[in-house]
Amino acid sequence: MRKISILLLAITTIVSCTKKHSKDYLSLSGKLENNTDTTITISGQKGVVKTITINADGTFKDTLKVEKAAVYSFVTSKDKASPIYLKNGFNISLKGDSENFMKSFIFSGNGADNSNFIVAQVQESQSLGNPSLLLQLKENEFKSKLEEIEKRYDSILNSYTNIDTSLIALAKKQTDQMMRYFKETYANNKVFAKGALSPKFDDYTDYKGGEKSLDSFKGKFVYIDVWATWCGPCIQQIPFLKTLEEEYHGKKIAFISISTDEARRSGGSWEAAEKKWRDFVEERQLSGTQLWSGRDTSFQQDYQINSIPRFILIDPEGNIVNANAPRPSEPRLKELFTSLGI
Repeated sequence: MRKISILLLAITTIVSCTKKHSKDYLSLSGKLENNTDTTITISGQKGVVKTITINADGTFKDTLKVEKAAVYSFVTSKDKASPIYLKNGFNISLKGDSENFMKSFIFSGNGADNSNFIVAQVQESQSLGNPSLLLQLKENEFKSKLEEIEKRYDSILNSYTNIDTSLIALAKKQTDQMMRYFKETYANNKVFAKGALSPKFDDYTDYKGGEKSLDSFKGKFVYIDVWATWCGPCIQQIPFLKTLEEEYHGKKIAFISISTDEARRSGGSWEAAEKKWRDFVEERQLSGTQLWSGRDTSFQQDYQINSIPRFILIDPEGNIVNANAPRPSEPRLKELFTSLGI
C-alpha cells in the first residue's frame, strides 16, 4: 500500500509539474511562402520579446514566454507586420504568404482563434477607407452606414468561439470608442458646417506690433494655421505655407498663423513662451501675419482643437468655409482656393 501511495504521489507530482510548466511558455510555429526574410521579431509594449529564425524553406518553430496575455507584433521586416495574440500555454501554428502579409494569415492550434479574430478586425478597419468620406454623408446615410459598420464588427466577433474574455472586452471597447468618435465628430462637423458663423479671436499679439482680431481681416478670405514652435508636424508645413503666401500675395486672402506656445512648455513662464515664439518667427523669417494667442485659449476651445497643426478657412463675411481645411502641402488646397475664385 505504501508503495502504491508513493507511486501515486510521484505521478501526481509529475502531472502537476507538467501542467505548471506548460503554462510557463507558448509554442509558435508555421510556414511563410515566398519568404525572403531571415527572422521574426515578436514585440510587445515593453519591447522585443523574442527573435525567431526563419529557415530557408520559410518554416519556423520556437517557444517563448510572454509577461501577460496580450496583442503582440509579429514582424519580419520594416513593411511586414501583423498583430498576434499570445498567451503562455498556447500552441499556435501559422500559414501565410509573405507577399500578401497578414491578409493571407491563417492561425491554427490552441489559442489560434484570438489571432484570427484580430487579423479579421484589422482587415475590416482597413476596408472602411477614408473616414472623412463617411463624415461627409447626409445624416440618414451616415446613420445607416454606422449601423452597418457596427453589425460587421459584431459579426466578426460572433464568428469566433474560443476568444479570451479580456480580448472580447478590448474589442468591444474599441468598437464603442470608434462609434463614439464618428458620432461626436459628425455632430461637431454640423456645428462647424460650411456657412456657419466662425468663432472669433480678439486682441492676439501681432509679431509686427499691436494686436489683431479676426474682424481685422474682414473682407478677405482668411486661412488660419494654428501651430506651436514645439510641434514637429507644424514646422514641416512652414515651407509649403511660405510658398503659398508668396503665390497668393496681393490676392483676396490673408494668411494668419496663430501660435499656441504657452508657459507650461517654456519653463513655466509666459514671458519665455512669447520670447520663444518671437525668436522662432525671426530665425525662420516667417511670412504672413504672425500672431500669439498668449493666455487666451477660447478660439482653440471654440473650434475644439485638440491636435495641431490645424488649418481653418473663413470667408470674407466671417463664415466658415472649411473648419478642417487641407494643409499647405496638399494640392487640394489650391483646388479649393480656385473653386472660391481666389
